Amino acid sequence: MPPLNDLTDSQLVLAYKEGQVEAFNLLVSRFRQELYHFLVRFLSDRAAAEDVFQEAFLQVHLSIETFDTDRRFKPWLFTIAANKARDYLRRRSQRSAAQLSAPVGGDSDSQREFLDLLQAEISLPGEVTEQAETQELVRDVVTELPDHLREILILAYFHQFPYKDIADMLGIPLGTVKSRLHAAVGTFADLWKQRHGQRGADA
Repeated sequence: MPPLNDLTDSQLVLAYKEGQVEAFNLLVSRFRQELYHFLVRFLSDRAAAEDVFQEAFLQVHLSIETFDTDRRFKPWLFTIAANKARDYLRRRSQRSAAQLSAPVGGDSDSQREFLDLLQAEISLPGEVTEQAETQELVRDVVTELPDHLREILILAYFHQFPYKDIADMLGIPLGTVKSRLHAAVGTFADLWKQRHGQRGADA
């Protein structure tokens, strides 16, 4: 067998099933940053993200025998993590959905589109970027989205999963992914306009 570092994710799962503990540690290492970023964005709580990250990989360990190595590991992992994150959020108060609205900013041709804001990389606490203020504003608005809209927005825009993968991960039809994403984008734009108005165009 080639070195573990040369194995695909699915091959690492198979190696772990066969008793190579280091294969599991390598899987954790491969997805640590991306999954943690996803959970921080989804939960808007660093401590909660750390807890859910550990819960997700514990569930991977417990369910490893059920994983079909002919499929991709990443969507399976994110499905588990998203379910764990939803479980966490269910213990908190539910948020009501906002209505769809227009793009961010004013009426000028130079107004900033909501997509420009969403595509900005949101930093973890402690990281410094030139656009830190805008990123913080974006994160605050994303946090206010209803859970089912926030998760699909994060999966589609921040992590760029294909729609089919998102449908599999969330257990919903492909058409629902598209309509829910449309609602999420519109709701984000509406919330941004309510809170920041023209600021989005000037940032």
